[in-house]
Amino acid sequence: MTMTYQRRSKDQLAARVAQDIFDGAVVNLGIGQPTLVANHLPAGREVILQSENGILGMGPAPAEGQEDYDLINAGKQPVTLLKGGAFFHHADSFAMMRGGHLDICVLGAFQVSATGDLANWSTGEPGAIPAVGGAMDLAIGARQTWVMMDLLTKQGASKLVSQCTYPLTGIGCVKRVYSDLATLECTPQGLKLIDTVDGLTHAELEKLVGLPIAAA
Repeated sequence: MTMTYQRRSKDQLAARVAQDIFDGAVVNLGIGQPTLVANHLPAGREVILQSENGILGMGPAPAEGQEDYDLINAGKQPVTLLKGGAFFHHADSFAMMRGGHLDICVLGAFQVSATGDLANWSTGEPGAIPAVGGAMDLAIGARQTWVMMDLLTKQGASKLVSQCTYPLTGIGCVKRVYSDLATLECTPQGLKLIDTVDGLTHAELEKLVGLPIAAA
């Protein structure tokens, strides 16, 4: 069987995530791919971006030559500040995260289980540098945790699994997975399909993932 689908580029995936963020949402974008979402928020939709190093009202990436390295996100990338935005101590920022004040956080992941367990801070490899950062606080503190990632590893294995084998960040916390091939919902009963890229059938997706996926 020849598969004729086209993977979403990183920017297309960021735009797909941005499409689902509702007007007025307070959102944290995790380090890595999720930071691209800030550049694809629909015009006219007010989304208040929070960064755990202490920013509220973060804007898109600055134009080349306009970077201010005193104004950075948690990944040390230069950002902009929208009108009305503020910056403050990271302890206050973590109080926002832990206090349930974020509507959505978008995180990367090494693995996500069908029921929403998240592993995104360590592969457990000997000598690997643990980098949990604020991931545990975000995963449990946000009202909705979304994951943005490639569906498959470079070796072709699914990052969606029946049970995570890497150290866990949170249990049952992931509500949606946005990937380069499909968007899925994690439920207590398992995976549920939201959409796939053009040309990828439900049966082909199930074969790639190796798990049952309920129809949309």
